Amino acid sequence: MTGDMNNSGFFRKARIAVLLFILAGVAGDALLTRMRTTDWDTSLWVAVYPINADKSPVAGTYIRQLKSADFKSIEQFLTRESARYGVDVSAPVVVRLGPEIGEHPPNPPAPGGNALSVMWWSLKMRFWAWRMEASHDGPPANISMFVLYHDPDTHDRLEHSLGLEKGLLGVVNAYADRKMKGKNNVIIAHELLHTLGASDKYDFATNQPLYPDGYAEPDRSPRYPQDKAEIMAGRVPISDSESRTPSSLKKSMVGSGTAAEINWL
Repeated sequence: MTGDMNNSGFFRKARIAVLLFILAGVAGDALLTRMRTTDWDTSLWVAVYPINADKSPVAGTYIRQLKSADFKSIEQFLTRESARYGVDVSAPVVVRLGPEIGEHPPNPPAPGGNALSVMWWSLKMRFWAWRMEASHDGPPANISMFVLYHDPDTHDRLEHSLGLEKGLLGVVNAYADRKMKGKNNVIIAHELLHTLGASDKYDFATNQPLYPDGYAEPDRSPRYPQDKAEIMAGRVPISDSESRTPSSLKKSMVGSGTAAEINWL
């Protein structure tokens, strides 16, 4: 009996040791990946994979007409903003259109879900993204953005988009409408910066930008109305209680708080 108990204790300790070894490896890989993607000594390649979210003809037609040039404003925005912070790389990101994906990503857990369900979803999401990326022959991207396009005539509101730093991927809900291209690219840029470590800078209860980090020009006098949106706040403050969505990335900026988070400062 004593021998069995000793063996049981040995195997339990061995399993724990193996688990700790795996966790240390995962943590080390995540740290190295983050260091590589935010050292800004070369361009990051970003792949945009369109998905017909509602299987509508409108979204299907829109996706077939997409080109890499439709995301050029994201490149221009990050080039312009990185230059303001003295980042010495001519093009921080290069965005290329990937093939259409015919499969939806795993649904995220409900708001307020427990930590275990969030972790399990994150693992499923990363495995799903790996399968999708491996299904085409193009060069591997540093960051993958999966954009789900919807027919605007049948969707008044869209689910929240998200960006995962662990996994370097984003899931963006967007409208299949040329008139909405500018706003779609604002959301893609926002989630792209999440993958690089930037945090949200708005009040989750009200969607209002948080002062001062959620303001493009926190020292502006008078403070209101602001002219531009801080990209991680996502809205242009008009007053203490009012704000509006920017029409394009020309009306957005990267604030100093976000710049520090992505290693531009």
